[in-house]
Amino acid sequence: QLDLVESGGGLVHAGGSLRLSCTASDSILDGFRVGWFRQAPGKEREGVSCISHSGMTTIYSDSVKGRFTISRDYAKNTVTLQMTDLKPEDTAVYYCAAGWVVSLDTCTIVPDTGRYPYWGQGTQVTVSS
Repeated sequence: QLDLVESGGGLVHAGGSLRLSCTASDSILDGFRVGWFRQAPGKEREGVSCISHSGMTTIYSDSVKGRFTISRDYAKNTVTLQMTDLKPEDTAVYYCAAGWVVSLDTCTIVPDTGRYPYWGQGTQVTVSS
């Protein structure tokens, strides 16, 4: 079992920044691809960004590209999502998720529980206008 804990959410005004962290219970996270997903009230869960197990491959949704940056710190068993120029439409509960890989240095922002079996509890991000 891999436990994931998100932190860093909060309330900010439009144009502000937040740094979300996803911390794992074990260094086994080194072998996992990690994704960030979000779900706004009344809407489907959507992919935001992901990073491959090596950290060399990253993907961003069109809505956040150029504003968000994903990275990982293997020593801290942590993946971060630096969010800048936040907009009201970014308001959602943000989740990190992890899945092990066999050999491919890749990831996906499709919220597939098959590819991402481990999920955190979520952290609320609220952006006011």
